[in-house]
Amino acid sequence: MIAVVIPAHNEARRLGRCLKAMGAAVALAEHAGYQVGVLVVLDRCADGSAAVAKRFGVETVAVDAGSVGMARRLGAALMLERGAQWLACTDADSQVPPHWLLSQLGCSAEVVCGTVHIERWQPWQRAALRKLYLSGYQACEGHRHIHGASLGVCARAYERVGGFQPLQAHEDVQLVRDLEASGAQIVWTAKHSVATSSRVDSRAREGFGDFLSELQTQIP
Repeated sequence: MIAVVIPAHNEARRLGRCLKAMGAAVALAEHAGYQVGVLVVLDRCADGSAAVAKRFGVETVAVDAGSVGMARRLGAALMLERGAQWLACTDADSQVPPHWLLSQLGCSAEVVCGTVHIERWQPWQRAALRKLYLSGYQACEGHRHIHGASLGVCARAYERVGGFQPLQAHEDVQLVRDLEASGAQIVWTAKHSVATSSRVDSRAREGFGDFLSELQTQIP
């Protein structure tokens, strides 16, 4: 079974687009003969995120973690208990391409680190910000970017290193570093780039939104 784990903290505005895109990826994987389970981990949600997931027929679990690392960890643990052999992770403000799951499995690796691209730059975000961001991003094979929005890992390797750590931020980076230290086979690919938001009002501190906000301060 392939398990997709999506943490969400008050993401009602963007979760629908995420799940619509995920539905296409799931359909392709199921057509290829895979069983796929999608779980949205509602972490301290006080908005309509649960209703959005229900509208798309996606299972949810409510947690009081207040931590994206713990939310991912709890969601992964639940799916592993159900027999998941591959864990695919993305974010509630992101949209995966239709071939996302099949591309991960096609890499024939224990870990697959994918790339992201900005879905739509906001009108007020200056061209200088876009240029600065793109100048430092390697959207190519062999890159070394780590994104919780596009990450896949086999259950065996995940459990070997103890899984996601209950961190407030950079839980994805820590997991991949732990996997590297364990000798896991890792593929760094740009073949299934995930569209993500350019917002700077991050739900998770020190995440991608804060990274963009920091870049803005470097523009004269």
